[in-house]
Amino acid sequence: MDKKDTILLAHGGGGSRSAELTRGLFQRFLRDPLLLEMDDAARLPGRPGAVFTTDSFVVRPLFFPGGDIGRLAVCGTVNDLAVMGAEPLWLSIGFIIEEGFPVAGLERVLASIARACREAGVRIVCADTKVVERGKADGLFINTSGIGRPAFRRPVLAGRARPGDAVLVSGPIGLHGVAVLTARGEFGLETRVRSDVAPLWGLVKTCRLLDVPFMRDPTRGGLAQTLNELAQGRPFGVRIDEASLPVPRDVAAVCDLLGLDPLQVANEGKVVMVVSARDAARALRLLRRQRLGRGARRIGEITAENRGRVVMATRAGSERIVMPPAGEILPRIC
Repeated sequence: MDKKDTILLAHGGGGSRSAELTRGLFQRFLRDPLLLEMDDAARLPGRPGAVFTTDSFVVRPLFFPGGDIGRLAVCGTVNDLAVMGAEPLWLSIGFIIEEGFPVAGLERVLASIARACREAGVRIVCADTKVVERGKADGLFINTSGIGRPAFRRPVLAGRARPGDAVLVSGPIGLHGVAVLTARGEFGLETRVRSDVAPLWGLVKTCRLLDVPFMRDPTRGGLAQTLNELAQGRPFGVRIDEASLPVPRDVAAVCDLLGLDPLQVANEGKVVMVVSARDAARALRLLRRQRLGRGARRIGEITAENRGRVVMATRAGSERIVMPPAGEILPRIC
């Protein structure tokens, strides 16, 4: 990035522009080895060690079908720990509140946060609040950090993935992005789609004794971004099957109407897993026994071909490269 450039919404979208900002700017100044690993959370050294993550939430609207900014903040942080194979334990939370924000709205958010913490089995042990002038914070922003302890038998490390490993997803994709988009009322669309925002540790821990080299919650940039991050710079490729992708009918309809790719739409209650070939069938059985994993599917595999790339076998019998989103597909989505 050049000093004459300015920050765009696209730099916050989780796609290639976000990577440009992170690698081209932040990593030039912040070069701690743990940060440079670019995982959803940092594995802190020591025995038994810990996993640490942080995130900020600026969703619009604050309340949407299936969730709100408070539930999103708790689940988003819990899930970043869970997909590193860590049991979430403690959270911090910080609020930036705009002058004039209704107390009733804040109470509603706090009640949702408390419910989400009980559901996830985590505690908020420290907090901070700042109030800024009217017009400076769009209502409410939330930052959370979380600490967890490693709980998987083998470390969840993308570098352990091998050709033949299965790629699984825990259920229907695109629900969160479409729910938030339609809640804005900008396109006059009405759907019954509800966000999938949920804490995932209770689901993913069922696979803690299996060989799971990689897990991610496909949030900003969706499944396309997550799989490209997995493949980038690796000595393997990823191949997925379009016919196996769990895209709900309403999600597909909205995406078709607005020219969106369901693979690039955000999710907040799904996990993508790479599981060794010998454990793939068992992983699917374990996931499907849980409420959040009933729609789990095998959608592809790690391949020796197309190194560093993600390809999709289409219903038409051809193959196409799955690219990460270039910019901000849906702004202010999480």
